[in-house]
Amino acid sequence: MSRAFVKEQDGDELADGQPELPQSPHPNYVRPQGLAKLKARLAALQQRRCVLAADPDDMMSRTPLAQLLREARYVEARIERAILVDPAEQPAERVAFGASVEVADEDGRTRCFTIVGEDEAEPEHGLVSWVSPLARALIDAEVGDLITWERPSGALELEVLSIRYGS
Repeated sequence: MSRAFVKEQDGDELADGQPELPQSPHPNYVRPQGLAKLKARLAALQQRRCVLAADPDDMMSRTPLAQLLREARYVEARIERAILVDPAEQPAERVAFGASVEVADEDGRTRCFTIVGEDEAEPEHGLVSWVSPLARALIDAEVGDLITWERPSGALELEVLSIRYGS
């Protein structure tokens, strides 16, 4: 067969036909809880892999297995790139990675945000990535500081009410 009709692999594509999931360009800072979640996610993927790989002749499991292997490679790379940050070693008087920050908006409503790694972020639960606009606005702030959170819907001024580190 002529090589003209053979699909060559792209640089980001492996033998299983799945392109690699892109890694963030940012350092992978993680809290101990975030690293534990990544390791648990990898263990769950490995367990599912064993189930899917049990019957190598099953054509229906090939695509899910390839996708699972791609996700496992992604999680393994996130773990390898992890930079563990102990929140207890952060400056207690300033907002830094791992801080839980209570803020009040212009209407006096209070909310609490915890600055976490990208993989641990769950904004709906107050866990915001350290690279998010909110976290970037909060980092280095002290109690009593007014910060401006630049949002797509407009800027919002927040007052830092308290900073704490820990679980």
